[in-house]
Amino acid sequence: MFKKILIANRGEIACRVAATARRLGVLTVAVYSDADARARHVALCDEAVHIGASAPRESYLQWRRIIDAALATGAQAIHPGYGFLSENEDFAQACADAGLVFVGPPASAIRAMGSKAAAKTLMAEAGVPLVPGYHGRDNGPALLQREAEAIGFPVLIKASAGGGGKGMRRVERAEDFAAALASCQREAKASFGDDHVLVERYVTRPRHIEIQVFGDSHGQCIHLFERDCSVQRRHQKVLEEAPAPGMSEARRAEMGAAAVAAAKAVGYVGAGTVEFIAEELDDGDLRFYFMEMNTRLQVEHPVTEAITGLDLVEWQLRVAAGERLPKAQHELAIRGHAIEARICAENPDASFLPATGTLQVARWPAHVAFQRDEVLARVDSGFAEGDAISPYYDSMIAKLIVWGADRAQALARLDAALRDTHLMGLSTNVAFLRRVVKSRAFATADLDTALIEREHAALFEAPPLAVEWVAAGIVAHELAREASLEGADPWSRRDGWRLHGAAWRRFELELQGQARTVRIERLHGGGMVLRIDGGRWPFAARALGDARHEVLLDGRRATLTVYAQGERYAVFAADGSALATEIDPIAHAGDHAAEGGRLTAPMPGKVVAFLAKAGETVRRGQALAVMEAMKMEHTLSAPRDGVVEELLYAVGDAVAEGGELLRLVP
Repeated sequence: MFKKILIANRGEIACRVAATARRLGVLTVAVYSDADARARHVALCDEAVHIGASAPRESYLQWRRIIDAALATGAQAIHPGYGFLSENEDFAQACADAGLVFVGPPASAIRAMGSKAAAKTLMAEAGVPLVPGYHGRDNGPALLQREAEAIGFPVLIKASAGGGGKGMRRVERAEDFAAALASCQREAKASFGDDHVLVERYVTRPRHIEIQVFGDSHGQCIHLFERDCSVQRRHQKVLEEAPAPGMSEARRAEMGAAAVAAAKAVGYVGAGTVEFIAEELDDGDLRFYFMEMNTRLQVEHPVTEAITGLDLVEWQLRVAAGERLPKAQHELAIRGHAIEARICAENPDASFLPATGTLQVARWPAHVAFQRDEVLARVDSGFAEGDAISPYYDSMIAKLIVWGADRAQALARLDAALRDTHLMGLSTNVAFLRRVVKSRAFATADLDTALIEREHAALFEAPPLAVEWVAAGIVAHELAREASLEGADPWSRRDGWRLHGAAWRRFELELQGQARTVRIERLHGGGMVLRIDGGRWPFAARALGDARHEVLLDGRRATLTVYAQGERYAVFAADGSALATEIDPIAHAGDHAAEGGRLTAPMPGKVVAFLAKAGETVRRGQALAVMEAMKMEHTLSAPRDGVVEELLYAVGDAVAEGGELLRLVP
């Protein structure tokens, strides 16, 4: 086993590798950018080396600096994690040339499978079924347009060197193909340094099923069963589970054998994933097509660990150190069911637009970290309360993994764990994930990659937490805070006692986008009443500690958890969660409506393209600009009809959140 390794990554995967290395007694070296100087992965490692500015191209993609750091610190091996350099054949070869062990497959295997187009050619030769499409080297726009029309719409454009949904677009109509192709190629070039794409028929109601494979340098190769990753948004995974619901033993064996054959065809060593698109047949069985091979560990590897009881990072290190695979195929078995939810800084109600900000509150359910546990939830995260989510990297905050004896138990545990996940300070997808988990389609395993679109009404139009419960939580929190200030002096009492009549207190709150007047009245007999814009509810509350309150509202009892940051409140209940803001009546006495109709940057980022020129007349909803932020492109549309008077930035310029991109006049 190695004595010291360098981890060429950041965030939760760097923390994940460091945790296993520490358990094995292996010293670790972190690398970090300017933005990550105080990041969690830096603190968890034994040493750390600064490698550049915040942008990945100036730090985590600078592989020569990383190799220099490994040599300078005496590391024997480099673990690339996933993303960044994990599938870069030049980096893998440079490690070998420098006398360092690359914890992953040989450069030749990355080369063979790293290009989706080349991998499909290899699979065709091996007899693995492929989705009809164009996988050639000629990427001329006119040729690709003709090939797409020959395949028939809808088609899927995919970055040949890509992954994680980047450089991927579904195109429904021929007239939209050129713009989608240009966007894919820009995103692929920015993310992977390679703008080559392929075009395939878009499979109707596809399931995304992948097989975890592992090979060693002694010629052994096995699979560790499958994962279903069908629930996706913007071609990026949202929920992953193992094993795949409805998978027959015969089909599991067939897909596993195909995946192992693919790995053996390129002399694969280490952890890899062979991904398939599967169509459900009338008899419930699956027909599958090879999609791609990821020559690295996957984000969703914890669900495989949960059902097999294995530490895949430990396997990676042992295989890279020259050891044989710890188990043979016949020694492996599936136990129970596991589901992973990706918790991201994003706004699902705004087309999953990534969010930036500070994690003012980060409270998790009872859990373990970076290890398998059959009872508690597992939370893998590279962030802690108080950390900032920057625009430079992926939007994922954490992975929440649960295990159950069967899928029903795993579903129940996941819902409970999401209910107890309390994040405040920026938009997240936690409430959305709860709705997905409780949806009919997911609960009954009616899965395909369009599940979120199919279940749009249930996922995006669900009723919010009732206003009276949000207000009750805020009032309970404030009453408990005031009670904590009381002392022995009777004049410090804040219970609102009056010799005659009732005492009351008023709160001006913005709830669900509307200004609300909330009053709590203390009756002379000792009771309390909550009033909201004419509504009236008998009210009682008792502090339970740690921001938790037992609230009785009109005869119904509930436990609410409330956090306050300045004038903002976050209220969490079993039925959902809500945000509210206290309105300062003095500050808003001269309230003026904000200037509307402007096209502004929804987050910090870089201008990629303007799609209209100065002097051009545009219509509301027309695409006007493209920004790059959090490694993805985002198209911004006209907020109203008008004329573009002036472009306020140039292509390539950095823009702060809220920056006006162009001047739009009537």
